[in-house]
Amino acid sequence: MSEVRLPVLPTTVIGSYPRPTWLRRMIKLWKSGKIEDEHMKEAFDDAVVSVVRDQENAGVDIPSDGEQRRDEMVEYFAERIGGFKFYDPIRIWGNAYFKKPAVYAPLEYKGSITVNEYLFLRTVSTRPIVKMTITGPYTIADWSFNEYYSTKEELAFELSKIINRELKALEEAGAPYVQIDEPALTTHLKELDWAVEAINNAIKGVNIKVGMHVCYGEYSRMIPYLDNLKVSQLAFEFANRGFKDIEVVKKFPEDKELGFGVIDVHNRRVETVDEVIAGIKKVLEFIPVERLYINPDCGLKLLPREIAREKMRVMVEAVNRLRKEIRKEGPVIRLPQPNLKQ
Repeated sequence: MSEVRLPVLPTTVIGSYPRPTWLRRMIKLWKSGKIEDEHMKEAFDDAVVSVVRDQENAGVDIPSDGEQRRDEMVEYFAERIGGFKFYDPIRIWGNAYFKKPAVYAPLEYKGSITVNEYLFLRTVSTRPIVKMTITGPYTIADWSFNEYYSTKEELAFELSKIINRELKALEEAGAPYVQIDEPALTTHLKELDWAVEAINNAIKGVNIKVGMHVCYGEYSRMIPYLDNLKVSQLAFEFANRGFKDIEVVKKFPEDKELGFGVIDVHNRRVETVDEVIAGIKKVLEFIPVERLYINPDCGLKLLPREIAREKMRVMVEAVNRLRKEIRKEGPVIRLPQPNLKQ
């Protein structure tokens, strides 16, 4: 494997990004049968190019594809895994709905879900490192109806086998950095023991950088389980909480990096550069700069695009000012050799 050294305090995004207005209109036409599939694919590709440019123009070191092809994080994966069916959409917040999946038969990995997304992102980004995001086995299990397996635990472990195959497919394609999204992880404390094992099973034998994003809930609940969790990075939200529970990172194992949330994605007010700097300086009291990445709290998709752009710009400007003070080398990420048979 070759390596890329990032700047100190690497900046990234959690994953999702606002869809351009024209893309939302195209999707409505496509779903009503007025747009052909090949034209819709072109529109999705163009949207990825557009949002990657937003991130790179803001100065983000590690961009994502903005999850432009995904309506919802669980629904998207369930649609592409055998054994799922869907009922009527349910309301999740505000006027947002998603088709809650139901497991009615043995789960089946039908082929890669995200490899083509990664390959396209790699061709359009100018950055040496890009990030792919996938929904984790516990959250898919928790947000689905289980009509086949005897327990949610059994379902989560079957899903972990599928996610493991997907991670290995991404590694073969050359993806250096994948983030597993597990927003449901802190919602059922009594299930954390086996939930962590399901996540570990999902990343077993995977030799690229795997982080995990967890939003919502009490992070202090996770501390006793972190030593056993095999991911190398945890991305947590802190800005929305006013950085009140920041001391929880004091108990992080020394082998874990922190993706530090400094941008509140649930508030349209754009933070000031000084506010972001102050937040980063707070966490540097508890965790070494060598183990710190900087990101928004969560995905930016629910914000107006112009606000998302400005929030990213402020985040990067704050980091650039701090880099002048810190003057240290950043972390190294290994680049896997792509399997040319892909």
